[in-house]
Amino acid sequence: MIRSKPAFGSARERGDTVIGEFKTFLLRGNIIELAVAFVMGLAFAAVVNSLVEDIINPIIAAIAGKPDFSDLTIDVGDAVITYGNFIITLINFVLVAAAIFFLVVKPVGGLLARLAAQEAATTRACPECLSDIPLAATRCSFCGVQVAPVAPATGLRT
Repeated sequence: MIRSKPAFGSARERGDTVIGEFKTFLLRGNIIELAVAFVMGLAFAAVVNSLVEDIINPIIAAIAGKPDFSDLTIDVGDAVITYGNFIITLINFVLVAAAIFFLVVKPVGGLLARLAAQEAATTRACPECLSDIPLAATRCSFCGVQVAPVAPATGLRT
């Protein structure tokens, strides 16, 4: 009886072992980046929690006369609703959102806008297909139409 090899070879011949696949999965860049981001997020949350507990709550307590929001409750029958804990969590959320917005989203948005402006300064739209082509191009690489070259701006004022 003649045995034929599988079309793709065995797992061992391809080097695909479960351990090898798992190692490849773990060492992919996005998994490591995600793990670092998660750890940084936990550390950042601890800082914000400390800010709320150690600085903001005492300031509010000095103004409102209530030293801790966790004491704020409503009794409904046998149940106790601790809305003070919700207020503390809400303050934490707003501070985290504000910090992410002002420290990450706005700076990255500004950086992306500057990069887009730099890209726009080195390219132009093809009059035929509207694809971005370099300023010095004499022919569109997308549609092949012939275009007149444009001298790039030097950024110097005369």
